Amino acid sequence: MFPNSSNMGCPPFPPKHQQQNNFFNKSPLNIPPTFLSHQQIIDAQLSFQNAALSRARLSGDLATIPAVKLQTMTYRNDSLAQTSDASIPFRGRKRVGEHRVPHDAKRQRFHSQHSETTVVNQAVPLQEERRFSFPGSIQSPQPHAHCRADLTGCVPPLQDTSFPDPIETSLPVAKDKLSKQVLEMFRACQQQTCDLNRKELCRTELQREIQQIFPQSRLFLVGSSLNGFGTRSSDGDLCLVVKEEPVNQKTEARHILSLVQKLFSTKLSSYIERPHLIRAKVPIVKFRDKVSCVEFDLNVNNVVGIRNTFLLRTYAYVENRVRPLVLVVKKWASFHGINDASRGTLSSYSLVLMVLHYLQTLPEPILPSLQKNHPESFDPTMQLHLVHQAPRTIPPYLSKNGSSLGDLLIGFFKYYATEFDWSHQMISVREAKAIPRPDGIEWRNKFICVEEPFDRTNTARAVHEKQKFDIIKSEFLKVKLICEKYGRKRSRSGNNMKEFFLLY
Repeated sequence: MFPNSSNMGCPPFPPKHQQQNNFFNKSPLNIPPTFLSHQQIIDAQLSFQNAALSRARLSGDLATIPAVKLQTMTYRNDSLAQTSDASIPFRGRKRVGEHRVPHDAKRQRFHSQHSETTVVNQAVPLQEERRFSFPGSIQSPQPHAHCRADLTGCVPPLQDTSFPDPIETSLPVAKDKLSKQVLEMFRACQQQTCDLNRKELCRTELQREIQQIFPQSRLFLVGSSLNGFGTRSSDGDLCLVVKEEPVNQKTEARHILSLVQKLFSTKLSSYIERPHLIRAKVPIVKFRDKVSCVEFDLNVNNVVGIRNTFLLRTYAYVENRVRPLVLVVKKWASFHGINDASRGTLSSYSLVLMVLHYLQTLPEPILPSLQKNHPESFDPTMQLHLVHQAPRTIPPYLSKNGSSLGDLLIGFFKYYATEFDWSHQMISVREAKAIPRPDGIEWRNKFICVEEPFDRTNTARAVHEKQKFDIIKSEFLKVKLICEKYGRKRSRSGNNMKEFFLLY
């Protein structure tokens, strides 16, 4: 939400087809932060508020939009099926497999006459006179003129004041060439505190405007912006929660988003551009904030995104090798054109889960299953205004695995190139192991199966064409060959990261 920020959102690794072999010679090692004056911040905050003064000059478009009061809905109080926490012991250096298929609870349609009913809150609690990204957690930020790296502690809490200036903590020690390059790329590309503040300021102002239509609604910032895996070029993801009950995504959610789209294209047209309603399985409104130059996706009541944001945030900070490894894998996938769900490849969320799964399944794991070890902190029935508190109580995970970042990066590519069985196995971070695919329609005849940790759907369902699946597999296989080809060279000088980006 700040002017003069046009240098934001420039990906340090453009797609492969736009690059030549001199890519690393031309790419800057660091992206300079944007420095903001106090007056720029004040101007940005007032820009949305001044929009209210121009309402009388509008042609009456919004006057025809009544304040919508959604009818209370009842739904079945299903709980997720429980599976045994007993794990199969390791055998030598083999990875743990699972031969039992977890029972997938069958969901009841909201209006089914056979549904069981429970009393639930009709709306998310909204504290008066306070606008938080998460209730009782994040106050609207007073963005700082200085921008520092978001290198917070083990699992940094989101405090009751503004976004705190992060306390820098130690990153992994890099002794070999490849590990140093991984850390260098991480430091250059990771989301900065000022990037997060810009998104949070936009969320705050949009919530104020949307509440003119849905008075009891809350607007949550979710996804990579908060989960610890964001980059300077990451878009913003927003979840509009109108009530704590499920919303029919094909009817109710689309109706709500059509009103939001009209709000953006009329009253807020001076500040929001290109608002577009996309009628997907989970419909969204895509738009761009002209002031901050950030692209946003806004959905309605996709509350699983709120829950998994803080699960991933916890994974991001319980072990200091996780964030650098995830960021480099995301950049690698983007560079080679396999990180775009809209084009039939892997979403960033699926890629993050793939990295976490790999770290969980090493002979000496680097990550545990947080949902197994701390079920009370990641209860899928926990009220939304308490979800943000979960990471505060999770201690660091002390792994005996001392592998370097370079070795882990190479191991990640080898695992998905040769070890993981794409045809029969499902990636499960919840179980911390590869498990057989369920026999439901969600998984049948799918090329890649990545389990969503809370609602247990397939996050990789966008990969529905064999051609795209073959491209994804081929990228992993090419990197594996690079690792083998340069194996002896690595003993002398170490792998160079451009091998993984360019030399094939």
